[in-house]
Amino acid sequence: MDAIQQQFTELLAKENISLSTEQLAQFEQYYKTLVEWNEKMNLTGITERDQVYLKHFYDSLSVAFNYDMGKVKSLADIGSGAGFPSIPLKIAFPHLQVTIVDSLNKRILFLKEIVSQLALTEMDCVHGRAEDVARLPRYRDHFDLVTARAVAKLQVLNEFCLPFAKSGGTFIAMKGSEVDDEIKDSSYSLVELRGKVTKVNRMILPIEESVRHFVEIQKTSATPAKYPRKAGIPLKEPLFK
Repeated sequence: MDAIQQQFTELLAKENISLSTEQLAQFEQYYKTLVEWNEKMNLTGITERDQVYLKHFYDSLSVAFNYDMGKVKSLADIGSGAGFPSIPLKIAFPHLQVTIVDSLNKRILFLKEIVSQLALTEMDCVHGRAEDVARLPRYRDHFDLVTARAVAKLQVLNEFCLPFAKSGGTFIAMKGSEVDDEIKDSSYSLVELRGKVTKVNRMILPIEESVRHFVEIQKTSATPAKYPRKAGIPLKEPLFK
């Protein structure tokens, strides 16, 4: 174990997450493949090894700092990009049954390569728009936990993500420094999509000290039939009153 992995494991230990030698090897292989593929396609603007460990791996695992992953069986990650936060969560919590949805097929090919290289089981990488995939019976109103680490406003993310959560399940939106206005603006979408904000956790990312927020939303009942609307509409016409 070198200095970067040592720092990574020590930071996680403070949050009661411990990784085996095998799990650390999986993270290192993930890093190498990410950088290798990133030369051919744009997966991430962050490629320095210490930064990938902090801003991608640690940041992804921070979902588990205030949420009991032991109670989660099925997880859907919407618009996962290069696999964040779901692949780090799967490495750290192998019991998870993970479904990743992404609209870009090149990214899905990368994710399938990672799944293969790391020998991850119970992984489903789905190519498609969230609005379309959420209408398929096997994914709709199905998951214990839904995650999104995306730049879209919360009122848009709610329509992308809440249809995947089962009644009583949770959607966690990983956001940056300011969330109060977004939460206020998302009130109509929450009513329409049967969700309610139950908690907002705040974290300061170690070393660089940037702020992260985790908006925890509980799904109160099944998604109404009219949602999500057709692909593209939620971004153009967010649910707002």
